[in-house]
Amino acid sequence: MRRSTSLTPQLETELETQLETLLLADEPLSNAFGVTAANVKSVVQQRSHLLQQIYPEFDSFCRTHLGWQTYSLETLWNLWLPLAVELAEKRRQLERPLMQGILGGQGTGKTTLAAILTLILKHLGYRVCSLSLDDLYKTYSDRLQLQQADPRLRWRGPPGTHDIQLGLVTLQQLRLAEPSQPVQIPRFDKSAWNGAGDRTDPETVAGIDIVLFEGWFVGVRPIDPALFETAPPPIVSPDDRAFAREINQRLHDYLPLWDLLDALILLYPKDYRLSQQWRQQAEQQMKATGRSGMTDLEIEQFVSYFWRSLHPDLFITPLRHDPHLVDLVIEINPAHLPDNVYRPG
Repeated sequence: MRRSTSLTPQLETELETQLETLLLADEPLSNAFGVTAANVKSVVQQRSHLLQQIYPEFDSFCRTHLGWQTYSLETLWNLWLPLAVELAEKRRQLERPLMQGILGGQGTGKTTLAAILTLILKHLGYRVCSLSLDDLYKTYSDRLQLQQADPRLRWRGPPGTHDIQLGLVTLQQLRLAEPSQPVQIPRFDKSAWNGAGDRTDPETVAGIDIVLFEGWFVGVRPIDPALFETAPPPIVSPDDRAFAREINQRLHDYLPLWDLLDALILLYPKDYRLSQQWRQQAEQQMKATGRSGMTDLEIEQFVSYFWRSLHPDLFITPLRHDPHLVDLVIEINPAHLPDNVYRPG
């Protein structure tokens, strides 16, 4: 820890000792990031140094972009700093750009996590590019044709509404590009066509070290179709089960995209039904600013649509215990904040 003018050497030593004790006391968290009695001292020193480097920018970011009046330094210390250090180490070992997947539903904090990791990794000397599954949506005209062919795909989002080839080309270019070679990153404007959304101008990047690829079903794989016979609500009717099976089949088309990922982080809400509550809160906030928003009934229909396509209990919950598919699980509490952190297994 860099010596502060307000702390004596003795107080600094006592503070470091307390931090070491706290790190080792949370066994699941210490195991998640490989903290042991043998390395805890160096871990505390490394995090302390990095914290001092990034704190002014972190503080400004939280106040400006997140609107937080207060924020958790504990989360920064226990999760965001060690996770960024881990990604940096993976990048060093690969000696090529790291493709890091982030899987999480609405309200789990995918965008926030990506932004804060980008901020920290910049101070570690790495250039980061964030790509959302949303950026790979088919164009507005293509989705109109898709809806005409299959009216059940009335909302963008489920498997089948994305340009998978665009994603493959983008990730492969980011993975293989020379440092000076520009890469076009697709971007999607959700406000176009009265909220239907459309492709917008791409972003040009170069020299990317780490790609954060996030989305509500990034890394999710097909399941045994027999499971739909006993699926939970809202998959209740024969038509519901038929739709779920077809969406499940469409997931096979995404496997080449997931195979380009080096690792996958799962942001897991303690109760998947929180997504409906979070959506209601988001719509209420929009209405409070004078913008239009969905009614509670429309929100219920919207969320149920996604649960019928890829039900969290069937597709997401099992991943918490699958170390072959997920590298790190971050549980999210009702306040949208990270809670338990652990490795699957």
